Amino acid sequence: MYAEELSQRIEKYFAAGADAVGDSGAMVAFEDLRKALEAGEVRAAQPDSASPTGWRVNAWVKRGILLGFRLGHLATSGDGLSFVDKHTYPARRFTAEQGIRVVPGGSSVRAGAYVAKGVVCMPPMYVNVGAYVDEGTMVDSHALVGSCAQIGKRVHLSAAAQVGGVLEPVNASPVILEDDVLVGGNCGVYEGTIVRRGAVLAAGTVLTRGTPVYDVVKGEVLKADGDRPLLIPEGAVVVPGARAVTKGKAAEWGLSVYTPVIVKYRDEKTELSAALEDLLR
Repeated sequence: MYAEELSQRIEKYFAAGADAVGDSGAMVAFEDLRKALEAGEVRAAQPDSASPTGWRVNAWVKRGILLGFRLGHLATSGDGLSFVDKHTYPARRFTAEQGIRVVPGGSSVRAGAYVAKGVVCMPPMYVNVGAYVDEGTMVDSHALVGSCAQIGKRVHLSAAAQVGGVLEPVNASPVILEDDVLVGGNCGVYEGTIVRRGAVLAAGTVLTRGTPVYDVVKGEVLKADGDRPLLIPEGAVVVPGARAVTKGKAAEWGLSVYTPVIVKYRDEKTELSAALEDLLR
């Protein structure tokens, strides 16, 4: 019931446009949303068994985040280092009692992001507004968790991994990494891609709406289609690959373009390799 009431207030003030600026009720509604996001009580997207993808986008939450930018004014912040940003989105501060490790060295979690107990943040990394990072996840050095991205339990985002964000269009699905996903170094997951539970992305893998994924195990080609995002199956092991270009001079010159390839599905050997990540926690 609280989420329903909050959504009604957010929708009201978002629809008001510029008239909401300076309205104390609009600021209270936004601050209530920001607190609910940080507590994990509301999410930009949430599991929904009735949805074809298993997830439902809460567009009103994105509108609330955009409302916060509209209401905010530029302000300085920081201790020692100086930052200038919308006053509605300061960096979050954590206490030891919350059980979240934020290692010194230039990391930042923006207000309005949820970070669960047991998460480890290695510097420098960044978690943007609206993101949801669940228990036991590792966000390694130079990793990015974009706006509204949904990260499950025990996910490992290796060094320089990029998880894309999305605020507009508000109905667009954010990137979702389900529980126990392992993302290798220098990977990129963008444009609403959903990576199912237990999948492994080898170092350098890039997933987007426009790049087909070739499953050599099942003999299928996986693509995004209309409103349906790219879906990486549960337990899939995805590596960077290439496919031949068969038209024009590209064929004559023997050129190929990048494509991700599913080479296997997770087995005991893969589990043993992934288990080594636990030693870092």
